[in-house]
Amino acid sequence: MLSVQTEQRINLMFLVKLRKSFTEGYAILNEVYGNECLSHTQVFEWFKWFKEGRETTEDDPHPRRRSTSKTDENEKIDTVTLKGTSFESVETVKAKATVLKLLTEADF
Repeated sequence: MLSVQTEQRINLMFLVKLRKSFTEGYAILNEVYGNECLSHTQVFEWFKWFKEGRETTEDDPHPRRRSTSKTDENEKIDTVTLKGTSFESVETVKAKATVLKLLTEADF
């Protein structure tokens, strides 16, 4: 079964072939799909591509994060940094703040 996005792209390609304007095409998609309609920007991009002759509705491959960006060496650095850091719970911080407030308000 097609995804809603792919279905909308196919319908948009059909509207372009019918020589509908972008505004008409977007209005029709919005009427049919409502909240699930592609964004204005997405419809504009796909409309432009179909008008330029694109025949596929599949997404282009996107560059992924480099696999070398997370290495064993990087993970060791993160671990070493975290070992020297102390974390306190919210309750502990609240308790210390309350004690500090009481001490500063008290008349000595």
